[in-house]
Amino acid sequence: MAALSSSATIFYTPSLTPFTGQRTFPSPTRIHSSPRILRGTHSLRNRELHRFSQNATAGGRFNSFSCNCLSAVSTTTLDYEFTDSGKEVELRLRLKTGETLSPKDISVDADGTSLAVKEKRNGLLITLLETNQLFEKIMPSETIWYIDEDQLVVNMKKVDGELKWPDVVESWESLTAGMMQLLKGASIYVVGDSTEINQKVCRELAVGLGYSPLDSMELLESFSKQTIDSWILAEGVDSVAEAESSVLESLSSHVRTVVSTLGGKHGAAGRADKWRHLYSGFTVWVSQTEATDEESAKEEARRNKQEREIGYSNADVVVKLQGWDPTHAKSVAQASLSALKQLIISDKGLPGKKSLYIRLGCRGDWPNIKPPGWDPSSDTGAHPSFS
Repeated sequence: MAALSSSATIFYTPSLTPFTGQRTFPSPTRIHSSPRILRGTHSLRNRELHRFSQNATAGGRFNSFSCNCLSAVSTTTLDYEFTDSGKEVELRLRLKTGETLSPKDISVDADGTSLAVKEKRNGLLITLLETNQLFEKIMPSETIWYIDEDQLVVNMKKVDGELKWPDVVESWESLTAGMMQLLKGASIYVVGDSTEINQKVCRELAVGLGYSPLDSMELLESFSKQTIDSWILAEGVDSVAEAESSVLESLSSHVRTVVSTLGGKHGAAGRADKWRHLYSGFTVWVSQTEATDEESAKEEARRNKQEREIGYSNADVVVKLQGWDPTHAKSVAQASLSALKQLIISDKGLPGKKSLYIRLGCRGDWPNIKPPGWDPSSDTGAHPSFS
């Protein structure tokens, strides 16, 4: 049973942010007043509007789209308004009261998922907003900015016009809000060698998404009236794995749940032949690694999936951890959502495909779902009409 060929891998180390391996800076403060609209007819010149263009002359001030941002989010203390109008998003930054600014005092650089806004003040270049983690991709050449009284307005065209942005930057709050529209109720399973890590990440995900948290260890211990350790001593690891597989079968038809699974040799998720019902939801493999950088971690994940020696390699996304601290469970959960977002945006039909897989009975034919009537127990697995 093959896993999806396309998957996302995130590298996380406790001293760094889960997305880019760079240090965290404070997020901007959001104000809730409605955006003001420029009234009347204004020419581009009168509105002090500048459109970035890849055909800009070499002498133009704003002809560069690259932004080597050094932080996930770096700002001074500022207020901003954000709106998503469908195809475009608009960011309004409140400028310092009483200042008279011209376009020459403003620098705006945009590139894919990066945005840097700077203001020249008293001979110094002040960073108003700098992020390399916009909520999703934009078209840099379509970025427009202009000054509207005491506000700097930045208008960006989205690559994916159908995706609603909860906020301008990718954060825990925007991810938990944005993933609701992408998951479409599909459940999430957290797998990996550590039961403790699976449990803590599961709880954070459930709280953030408003999903129901389910713990296979708690369910098994409640049913058997004994601890997992005593069960292993009495009946062996295979018995526990078989029992967890039955629990996962009973949970496979549930929606809007986050399930933490058992780690170790006694866990069903570590066994490739026990994934039939795990495929019903999106699986996140939280894996500890000795890799020291993101590229090495991604290469390790690719190698794991190719070798397919353990069941976890069937997971939809992988989060590689360099070390573990329970206080960072929320950051790992955030990295998990970021990876899932990347995966689903790459194929928006996945949630519907998961739903179809459940309706057809979780027959183990993921990701190449067979027609109704296919018999997984037959020698060939063929549809009856072709036997």
